[in-house]
Amino acid sequence: MKFKQKTPPALTGKARVAIVLVAFGASIATATSTAAQTASPAVALVAVAQGLKNPWAVAFLPQGQFLVTERSGQMRVVSATGQVSAPVAGLPAIATGGQGGLLDVVTDTAFEANRRIFFCFSEPAAPGARGNSTALGRATLSPDARSLQDVKVIFSQQPKVESSLHYGCRIVQAADGNLFLALGERYQRKDDAQKLDNHHGKIIRITPEGAVPPGNPFVSQSGALPEIWSYGHRNPQGATLAPDGTLWMHEHGPQGGDEINLPQPGRNYGWPVVTYGENYGGGKMGEGTAKAGTEQPLHYWVPSIAPSGMAFLTSARYGAAWQGSLFVGSLKFGTLHRLEVAGGKVQREEKLLQGNGERIRDVRQGPDGFLYMVTDSPQGRLLRLLPQ
Repeated sequence: MKFKQKTPPALTGKARVAIVLVAFGASIATATSTAAQTASPAVALVAVAQGLKNPWAVAFLPQGQFLVTERSGQMRVVSATGQVSAPVAGLPAIATGGQGGLLDVVTDTAFEANRRIFFCFSEPAAPGARGNSTALGRATLSPDARSLQDVKVIFSQQPKVESSLHYGCRIVQAADGNLFLALGERYQRKDDAQKLDNHHGKIIRITPEGAVPPGNPFVSQSGALPEIWSYGHRNPQGATLAPDGTLWMHEHGPQGGDEINLPQPGRNYGWPVVTYGENYGGGKMGEGTAKAGTEQPLHYWVPSIAPSGMAFLTSARYGAAWQGSLFVGSLKFGTLHRLEVAGGKVQREEKLLQGNGERIRDVRQGPDGFLYMVTDSPQGRLLRLLPQ
């Protein structure tokens, strides 16, 4: 921990020395107190499985098994001892390429009773048509975990466009069973994020059957799609529930301006009108960093860290200092960011795993209370973070 000392102006000799020493002593006392409250444990990354092809998400199965998606279009089961299965059969057609492919996956909160999973992917247009969009599928994982049964696409982002960028595609299941799906604005359709007649740059809320649940904010608004929960998002790459049940998400900015937002029903999160980022290559974008009628992010990064994956740590596996922290992976730097949140603000941010060198794509807390990550690489890994 480093502290910069400021010397008061116009003081010299013994008076200056005395003041500097007093200030330095106060800083040491503060540093010791802060360190005692927020000391981080020594941790190590342990590979659970290797040789995964650009893994995108990890979910947890009984008996210590894992369900992992690969962006190239495969879903695999990883055993508790790290064996990687053959691809799980039964997935629908997937548009792979660029940022598209098989993306997020979560298990139903009642998985042990119904073996249901939800997964999102880039869905190709119908034969003879062009374009693709983000879609959400539902399926039952067979008892032997080798295939998907009763597969149904319960949501398709509209309209489909010819793009291989900004799919978004993070899924969160709320306590009431309803699903949030974070959707990107497909890059060249960024202006759509401010319009309610499409799904680009939106968070939607639907039932597990794909219906619109009561309470969605635009159900009665003419010209607005009833699935929409919030809008003005760019490219969401992380979403989770806080311990109190609040939905949190983060999204990539253009060049700088990655944001953490707490999406509220009917609220506008600004993109592309409001941003803390700038055009690629430099230059102002939008109308600035604030505008009436748009929400400010809880936290933002300049320069960008390219965040991906997001999880609150509720366990005490790493000690009291980390319990309750929010963890976010970085694709750009391969770092894991620990954020202490209180009073509706990020009070402190700590960068972990510096020098790791692997793009962190997903971050989840497992049933055992440990943090797990997957790394975005043709030889990607499933990792467990262990205290030392």
